[in-house]
Amino acid sequence: MTTWFARQRYLIDFTLAALSRRRGKTLGLFAVYTLIVFALASVLIFGQAIRREAGLLLAGAPEITVQKIAMGRHATIGIDTAEALKGIRGVTRIEPRLWGYFYDRANGANYTVMTVPPGNAVGKDKVLTAPARGEALIGRGVAESRNVRPGRPLFLINARGKLIKLMVRDVFTSQSALVTTDLVVMNEADYRDFFDVPAGVYTDIALSVRNAREIATIVEKAAKALPDVRFITRDAVLRTYQSIFDWREGLMLVLIVGAVLAFVIFAAEKASGLSAEEQREIGVLKAVGWETGDVIAMKMWEGALVSLGAFLLGYALAYGHVFFLSAPLIEPVLKGWSVLYPEFPLAPHVDMLQVAVLAFFTVVPYTAATLVPIWRTAVMDPDRVMR
Repeated sequence: MTTWFARQRYLIDFTLAALSRRRGKTLGLFAVYTLIVFALASVLIFGQAIRREAGLLLAGAPEITVQKIAMGRHATIGIDTAEALKGIRGVTRIEPRLWGYFYDRANGANYTVMTVPPGNAVGKDKVLTAPARGEALIGRGVAESRNVRPGRPLFLINARGKLIKLMVRDVFTSQSALVTTDLVVMNEADYRDFFDVPAGVYTDIALSVRNAREIATIVEKAAKALPDVRFITRDAVLRTYQSIFDWREGLMLVLIVGAVLAFVIFAAEKASGLSAEEQREIGVLKAVGWETGDVIAMKMWEGALVSLGAFLLGYALAYGHVFFLSAPLIEPVLKGWSVLYPEFPLAPHVDMLQVAVLAFFTVVPYTAATLVPIWRTAVMDPDRVMR
């Protein structure tokens, strides 16, 4: 075993020396290979991180959301529906909710406006209680776009042209920016006055259940009792988010198809044959006593060192690009487009299965592509190869 390791070490030393003699070609190949891996890995890592972040955020969402349907569209729901849901076994909590969207003509942005029951905590990054009458909690994007801070007033003009003044009590931090950057949390009385919503009317109803395995049964029972109501489960919302991110990730992969084609060209160039200089080198090695197996092993080490080195460097650059620089090259496509753009740090995470799959489809093909031309040259007579 010691002899085998020593033999491989000598082969690696010779391979590195051979690559240094072709420094220009090797560096060009290595740079393009690294760029290809970087582009592919950036998209895959960022997409996986966004999906993971969405899953963690939706873990705290209600198991079932109840929405009133009128003429095929989402409509407001009355408190009588909440009373009807109390008789369904397995439901532990019924929470009517008020939320909606507001277009701010001052900056052309859309805000998400919602209320929180009195005494409830808001936000996961720091504990904030529900605002009192005349107060508001706002996201970082709203604060920056309207140039307001805690203790300063926020002026909003509703659809009827009425000006409403809300004192900003606090601003959500960047830790929750994915869901709070465009958020305005009002008191319920302010919300009803701003949107002209009468008492006893809500946007939807959130249901919490005792046993997650009974969700389908609860939805089936509730749907029979309330045929004009739509039930949306947390798993369905999560699947929708996953589909959106998969679509955007696929769009990015299509955009970098040129890089993938470049990789295919490099692999095909390796499979098509060796250069005259490389063939003469193999002929000299065979003439001085190298065996066919040694020549093949040396060339395989050459392909493996280039491809594996480019993969490791490309993946490391992609990791830093996503988790330390927030992926500025691909962020707008995978996160979406918005006037109030969420800025939030992604939690560093490495999916080993993803790394293995990416390595398999970038390292293995290039290394394997070197086998056929090397074998054809290595088995030939040294004198014929050199001539």
